[in-house]
Amino acid sequence: MDERAFYKESQTTKPITLNCPMCRSVESYDLRWLVRTKVDRLPGNADERDRAKFKKAASYMVLLDDKVMCKNMRCRKRFDVSGVKTTAFI
Repeated sequence: MDERAFYKESQTTKPITLNCPMCRSVESYDLRWLVRTKVDRLPGNADERDRAKFKKAASYMVLLDDKVMCKNMRCRKRFDVSGVKTTAFI
């Protein structure tokens, strides 16, 4: 059984404060996250191995954005999102 059958997927945005490395301005950016929430019950066609995987499964979020554009009108350069964990358990 595929691991995706254990989760419901949705997308959300969360604000985070980042510093632009080029112009050094500090702004709040909305980063996109993929939220994988564990379903209540295991699908009916699961075997023992799938039940063991499902028992260990937990809800988590994965960061989708790896670059953002600076909000300063004079700069507007794209920079990497650093200092933010790419995976967060809920």
